Amino acid sequence: MTSAECPVCEAEVEPEWEVERGEIIDCGDCGAELEVADTEPLEYIEAPELEEDWGE
Repeated sequence: MTSAECPVCEAEVEPEWEVERGEIIDCGDCGAELEVADTEPLEYIEAPELEEDWGE
């Protein structure tokens, strides 16, 4: 399994399982929620914050 850099704290993050594009994992160093942007090569982006849905 490969690792990739956290875009928030630049730590190397290695997933504990086979991840797919769009999956959310946590950085073990800074706790940021990361979204898998690509799997080949593995790349993370900071996961967008969920916004309130007021039924619109």
